Amino acid sequence: MKPFVVLISSLLIIGTVCAWQQESTRTGRTSNRDYHDVLLSNVPLPQHNQDWKSVEEVFDRKGTVQGDVFKVTFPRSELKVKMGKVTISPGLALTSWIAFKSMGNETMAMGDLVLLDSEIAPAMKKLIENGFDVSALHNHIIGESPNVMYMHFEGRGEAARLAGAMKSVLQQTKTPIGPPPTKAKQTTTPDWGNAESILGQTGKRNGKLLQFSIPRAETISEDDMEIPPFMGMATGINMQMEGKKAATTGDFVLLADEVNPVIRALTENGLAVTAVHNHMLNEMPRLFFVHFWGYDDPEKIARGLRAALDRTTSAQKK
Repeated sequence: MKPFVVLISSLLIIGTVCAWQQESTRTGRTSNRDYHDVLLSNVPLPQHNQDWKSVEEVFDRKGTVQGDVFKVTFPRSELKVKMGKVTISPGLALTSWIAFKSMGNETMAMGDLVLLDSEIAPAMKKLIENGFDVSALHNHIIGESPNVMYMHFEGRGEAARLAGAMKSVLQQTKTPIGPPPTKAKQTTTPDWGNAESILGQTGKRNGKLLQFSIPRAETISEDDMEIPPFMGMATGINMQMEGKKAATTGDFVLLADEVNPVIRALTENGLAVTAVHNHMLNEMPRLFFVHFWGYDDPEKIARGLRAALDRTTSAQKK
């Protein structure tokens, strides 16, 4: 039924365009509207399922598809980064990612690179050479050793070409690329039940990690294209069990009037606010990202994070 509706819509608009053309010829007047723009702006375009194999072949690793978004991740497993007593796992705060989304005849790519200080300049240079925009460069944590920075980027073009360009960017760093190593089997699994109950969310369990991705209620867009939660638009909360305590970090995705209520909730509950900044440049509505760090009893951390969530529209999407 849907193709039939598209066909009828197309014929009606083509008929209207032809009528405009005939009227212009008869009267000698030229319409101010471009016939092709009218046609393309009104005809519903068919949706095709994107085949991401060419992107996977470039990176020599599998990605994850969610809706019309393909994402590939690059854990900085070679880094040994410490925050106090905690050795930060790649899944806690040290994973670069690139997401791809089809948009008509081209693809949009955006993501976040985890970089050492010495890697910033060469990675940025290669991004610019390949036509990418850099939308942010900043910290996410404070006090880790060695220091780690995060570079956000965006580009548009043919999917495989974008992937090849991003591979050349990654090659400016010591990020492991190619097939990921086989994961060692976890001998013990932490009990996160109480933390999940307090947060009112079910997380993804990954070894000693618990990871949450909590979408906002609003639709986020940039240049009239929807940016789904899977492309970094969801509040991310990660927890890593260390003995009887847990380390936590992540970022709240917030509207302007939510920023300070969330900051107050975090600090009142013993969680450190480590950064407040943008990740994108032209998104609608305007978003701010509040990053945090904590190391304490898992249930106490969960209560603090829940208090912050309750000050956002994210908490309404359970």
